[in-house]
Amino acid sequence: EKLSCTWLEIKPNHKIITIQILPINESPKISIILYAKFYYGYKNLDSFPCYYSLNKILNKILGVVIVCLFKNKYLFHIRYKYVIYYTELLFCSSEDSLTISSDLMKEKPFYKSVEYMFFLLPLELESVDEGLLQFCANKLKLLHLYESVSQLNSLDFHSDTPFSDNDLAVLLRLEEQELFKLQALLEKYKQENTRTSVRFSDDKDGVLPVKTFLEYLEYEKDVLSIKKISEEEYVALGSFFFWKCLHGESSTEDMCHTLESAGLSPQQLLSLLLSVWLSKEKDILDKAQSVCCLHTMLSLLSKMKVAIDETWDSQSVSPWWQQVRMACTQSENNGAALLSAHVGHSVAVQISNNILERKFSQTVLGADAEVLTDSWEALSLDTEYWKLLLKQLEDCLILETLLNSKGSTPTSRLSLLQAEPLPRLSVKKLLEGGKGGIADCVAKWIFKHDFSPELLKLANKESDVENPDKPKEGISRGFLAVSEVEMDLGAISDLLRLAYEQFPCSLELDVLHAHCCWEYVVQWNKDPEETRFFVRSIEHLKHILNAHVQNGIALMMWNTFLVKRFSAAAYLMDKDVGMSDTAMTSFLGSCLDLLQTLMEADVSRDEMQVPVLDTEDAWLAVEGPISIVELALEQKHIHYALVEHHSILCSMLYAVMRFSLKTVKPLSLFDSKGKNAFFKDLTSIQLLPSGEMDPNFISVRQQFLLKVVSAAVQAQHSASKDKESLEEAATTPFGKDQDWPVLAVDLAHHLQVSEDVVRRHYVGELYNYGVDHLGEEAILQVHDKEVLASQLLVLTGQRLAHALLHTQTKEGMELLARLPPTLCTWLKAMNPQDLQNTEVPIATTAKLVNKVIELLPEKHGQYSLALHLIEAVEAISIPSL
Repeated sequence: EKLSCTWLEIKPNHKIITIQILPINESPKISIILYAKFYYGYKNLDSFPCYYSLNKILNKILGVVIVCLFKNKYLFHIRYKYVIYYTELLFCSSEDSLTISSDLMKEKPFYKSVEYMFFLLPLELESVDEGLLQFCANKLKLLHLYESVSQLNSLDFHSDTPFSDNDLAVLLRLEEQELFKLQALLEKYKQENTRTSVRFSDDKDGVLPVKTFLEYLEYEKDVLSIKKISEEEYVALGSFFFWKCLHGESSTEDMCHTLESAGLSPQQLLSLLLSVWLSKEKDILDKAQSVCCLHTMLSLLSKMKVAIDETWDSQSVSPWWQQVRMACTQSENNGAALLSAHVGHSVAVQISNNILERKFSQTVLGADAEVLTDSWEALSLDTEYWKLLLKQLEDCLILETLLNSKGSTPTSRLSLLQAEPLPRLSVKKLLEGGKGGIADCVAKWIFKHDFSPELLKLANKESDVENPDKPKEGISRGFLAVSEVEMDLGAISDLLRLAYEQFPCSLELDVLHAHCCWEYVVQWNKDPEETRFFVRSIEHLKHILNAHVQNGIALMMWNTFLVKRFSAAAYLMDKDVGMSDTAMTSFLGSCLDLLQTLMEADVSRDEMQVPVLDTEDAWLAVEGPISIVELALEQKHIHYALVEHHSILCSMLYAVMRFSLKTVKPLSLFDSKGKNAFFKDLTSIQLLPSGEMDPNFISVRQQFLLKVVSAAVQAQHSASKDKESLEEAATTPFGKDQDWPVLAVDLAHHLQVSEDVVRRHYVGELYNYGVDHLGEEAILQVHDKEVLASQLLVLTGQRLAHALLHTQTKEGMELLARLPPTLCTWLKAMNPQDLQNTEVPIATTAKLVNKVIELLPEKHGQYSLALHLIEAVEAISIPSL
C-alpha cells in the first residue's frame, strides 16, 4: 500500500515479504525478499534477535536473495559473503525454512552434492522497516539504470561519417600548421611511450558485472551518487558508461539522456568521462575518431542543467572548465591530456560564443554595454587559462617523450641504480617540483642512459645555430625523421634540442650540467663501488661555465658526500674504509679533480656576474623545493689556501693508493698545524703552515715524491714496450691517469722540496727505462744541468758495462782491453743490475753520451771521462754484439 505504483506490488507469501516487479516488455519476473536474515549454522530460531536498525541489518546480513521466475523455474540468486550462487528454489511447506538444492550450480560443479539450509526470520507486513523498503527500491532503480546502459551498449550503432584532418582542425579550432605540429608531437610520443599496462584476458573495456555496478553506486535521499571507490574502479564505471560512445559504437545523445535522467550530476559525469579518456591513452591515440566523439560528449554534458551556470561572476573563472583543466593538469598520460585540453578549449569557446550571442541579441544598444564588456573579460580570462594549460601540456609532452626515448645499448654494464624506472610526469608534478624540477627530470634520464656531457653541449650548439623563425620545421624534422625501431644518438640530440627550445631557462646548459653533476654523485653515494658515477659527476662539474654555479655545486658536493670519506681515507689508509682499493683510488682521484676545480672557480668567479635564474612564462607559477643551482649560488666564498692545503693531502693520498705505497702515512708528512687544518669547513679561516719547515720533514717529503716519480715511470714504461700497452697505461681502471711527474713537481713546490731534484730524478728514471726520447724532452725543464749530467754519466757507464762485461763476447773483451785503464776500472765499478732496461741500442746510448758532454762544462772533473766514453761507444760494433 505504501509503495503503490504501476510497476510494483507487495504481497506476502509463505511468511516471506516480497516486492515483485510486474512484467515489462516480457522481462522475467523478479522478486526481492525483504528483511530476510540468513544465518548459516543456527539451529534455534529463538537465538535470533527480533529487531535490528537498518544500519545493523546491512552490517549483519549474510546475503541478499533475488528470486527469478525464469523458464517456469524459481532460481535463487544468492550473494553470500561476496560469492554468487545460482540454484533452484524448493519450498518446504511444513517448516519455516527453505532447502536450497545445488543442482543448477553449473559454474561451481564441485558444489553439486552440497545442500545448504538457511533459516528465515518470519515477519509480518506491518513490521517491515521503511528504510529497508527504500533500500530495495533504490536497488531496483540502479538495476533499471544498469539495464538501460547495457541495452544502449549492445545496440549495433556505428558512426560511419568520414573524418579528415581538415575536419579535425576545424573541430579543434586549429590552423593547418598547428594541427600538423600537434600530430607530429603525438606521433613521436606514441613511438617512445612503450610502457605497457597489465591487462587480463577477461578484462574487457565497457563491460561491468551487475554485482560490481551495484557496489559502485548508491542512492541517498533520492540522490544518485558514486561511492568512494579506487581510481581503477572509477575508470571501470566510467568505461561502462562512455567507452562505447568514445569509439562511436553507442549513441552519445541517448547515453547522456539516460544518465542525466537517472540523477547523476553533470560534474560526476564529466569526472567519469575524463577519467576514462585520460586512463585509456593508448587506445585513444590510435583512433582519431575518438576526438570527435569526446567533443560531442563534452558538448552534451556542458549543455546539461547546472553544468555551466550562466549567472556566475563574469570576472571569475568557470568552475566547469576549471574541472576539465584540473583533470588534465593532474594526468600523467600527457598525450590524452593534451588532446582533451584542445577539445575542452574548443567546446568552451563554442559555448562562450553562444552565450555572448544571446546576450548581445538581448542587449538594447548601449543599455547593457557593461554586462557585455564583463562577459568578454570573462571569456578572455578563461581563454588565457586554456592557452596556458595547452602550452604547459605541450611542454610536458615533449619532456615525457624525451624521457621515454632510449639511446643505443650502453657499452658498460648497466647498474641496478640505472635500471630503476623514471617517474611519470604531469603538469601538476612539474608545477610542484620547484625551479629545478624540469632539469632534475632530464638529469635522471641522462644518468639512466649515461650520456656524455658532450652530447648535451652538442645538442645545445645545434639549437643555437638553428633559425628561430622556423620552429615548426625543426619539430617536424626532429620527430618525423626518426625511425620507429631505431633510435641513435642523432635522434637523441634532436629530442634534446627540442627540449632546449621549449625550456630555454630551465634547461640552460649550466643548470642542466649542475643537476646532472648532483644526480650522479647522489647515485654514487648509494653505491661507492660504482666509481664511474663519481667520475661522470666531476665531468659535468667541469662543463659548468659560470664560476659562481661551479663553486657552489663543488662546495656542496664536498660537504655533503665527500669530506667524511676523505677523512676516513686519510686516517685509515691501511685499513678497511668500506671501499675496495680500486674504488678508493678512483674516489681520491675525483676528489683531487673537484678540489682543483673549486680553486679554479674561486679565481674566475670575480670576473663573472652571478647568473639570473629565469623561468619560462608558462611555468611562472612553479612552487616547491629550492633548486640545486639556487642553493649553489647561496654558498660562501672558499678560503683558497685551505682548499689548496686539502688538495696537497689529496694528491699524496691518491699517489699512495695509485702506486700501492701504503707504507707511507701521508698525514705524517705534515706538522701539527698542518694536521689541525684538515677536514675543516672550506669557507673558514684556519691557521696553516708557514715559514721554514723542519729539515727532517722536508727530507721525508722528498723521499716520498721521488718514490712517486719512480712508480709513475715504472707503471707507464715497464709492462711492455709496444704501443698498445703504452696507450693502456695512460688509462687506468678508474679513468684517465694523472701526469704524475708534473703533479710531483707541483707538490714539491708546496712541500718546500727542491723542484729541480724531482725533475732530475724524473729524467734519470726515463733514461733508466730506456725511453731516451722522452728523457731528452724532460731535460729542458731541469735547471741544474751540470748535476744532471753527472747522474746521466753514471747511467751511461751502467749501459756500457752491461754491453761489454755482462755479454761476455770475444769481441767485447777485446774492445775492453783496448780501452784506457782508467775507463776500464770505472766501467768495472758500475752495477748494471740497477738498469730497468738493458736492451737499449748502442746508437741510442751514443746520443746520450753526446748529451752528457753537451751538458758538462769542459772544466768539470768528469769531462775527460765522458770523452773516453764517446771513443768507447764509437768503437763498439753493433752487429758483432
